Order: sequence, then C-alpha cells, then structure tokens
Amino acid sequence: MHKLFKQLRNKLVVSCQALEDEPLHSSMIMGRMALAAKEGGANAIRANGYHDIIEIKKHVELPVIGIVKAEYTESDVFITPTIKEIKQLLSANVDMIALDATNRKRPGNHDLDSLYQEIRQLSPNTPLMADISTIEEAVYAEKLGFDCVATTLVGYTEHTKGQSIVSNQFALLKKMTSTISKPVIAEGGINTPDAAKLALDSGAHFVVVGSAITRPQLITANFVTALK
Repeated sequence: MHKLFKQLRNKLVVSCQALEDEPLHSSMIMGRMALAAKEGGANAIRANGYHDIIEIKKHVELPVIGIVKAEYTESDVFITPTIKEIKQLLSANVDMIALDATNRKRPGNHDLDSLYQEIRQLSPNTPLMADISTIEEAVYAEKLGFDCVATTLVGYTEHTKGQSIVSNQFALLKKMTSTISKPVIAEGGINTPDAAKLALDSGAHFVVVGSAITRPQLITANFVTALK
C-alpha cells in the first residue's frame, strides 16, 4: 500500500472545485479555499484543473488528488477522460490522480484498460484512484491495478440514477468494502459530519467532502429549503 493511504486512513479530504458557471470559479479563490480547509483540519485536497492545482500548492502543503474535468461530445466521461488530461496532472505534480473508471464509452472509443496501461508507462508510481458507480466497476478497477476506488459517480451514470451512497446506511459502501481488497473511498452526497463518520464506520478508508464545505450557493439553498 502506498504511504499516502496510510497517511489518509480515517481522515477527511476536502474537494475544492468551482466550475466556470459557478460564483467561486477562480484559481485564486480555490487556493484560499484549500487554505481554509487546511486550517479546519483537512488532510488532503481534491482539485480540478492544472491552474487550480498550482495555485492550491502555493497555499498548502497537503497532498493533492488531481482531476481534470473535460467534456467530449462523443462521451459522457468527463473526469480525467483521456491521456491529455493525465499529462496535465502529472505536470502539476499531483500526489494522486483520479479518473472516471466506469464502463461507459470513452472519448475516441479508447478503453479503460489501454488508458490505465498508458498512465503506468508515463508514471509507474503515481497512485491512481478509480471513480466508479457500481461494485462491478470497482472489481474491474481493482483487477486492472488501480490503487483505490471511490464512489464518486454513484448516481451520476445512466444505470445508477436515483442511487446514493448515503442511502440505506451506506449499504452499497459496506458491500463494496467487503468485495474488494483495495481501499474504498467514500465520496458523493456526504453532507453532514455525522454522515462522514458513518461512512468511516461503514468501511471507507477516507472520506471526500465537497459541496457541503466548499459550495456556498448550495449550502445557502439547503437553509432556504429548510426554512420553507
């Protein structure tokens, strides 16, 4: 097991991301957001895009799990979909790379197996996180050699619409951790500290929380909805 997984065992990773249509979209803001997360006790940062990652690394010395979100017209895969985005992350010197490892059609009709092999040729020792949506995808990612799997895409693929890892007391997460031997990371829909703790109790190696910490427009909307 890579030393980074020992460092992050039972810890909190904060996802600091803001897309172009969001109010906080700015590398400068994401750098400060990461600093705020560090001051709150975060043990690592998940970040999107070369420029955000470079800025974040100026402000914090925490490990960075890097992704690049990119849209391709012929595919629904958008989290680090091709080797082009992988190279951007390697040039940003991230500590771990996360990528979509679902069974969906990939850009250029490339398959996950060939992309994985190409990544390992470029950087044999960089830990790789497989963002998956089903147990079957988690099993396949482990077979390929990914260092960990994350539940990031549960509910975001055609065959998992309406699902959430927090439903049924993290039943899917529990089943996943009992099925594969690699670390399983809980990410997606974890909106409270109690839910984060329950994810760890359900077998997650560590927990990634994003919107509930770093997207104030969504946090505000939750309050407004409750008051109605």
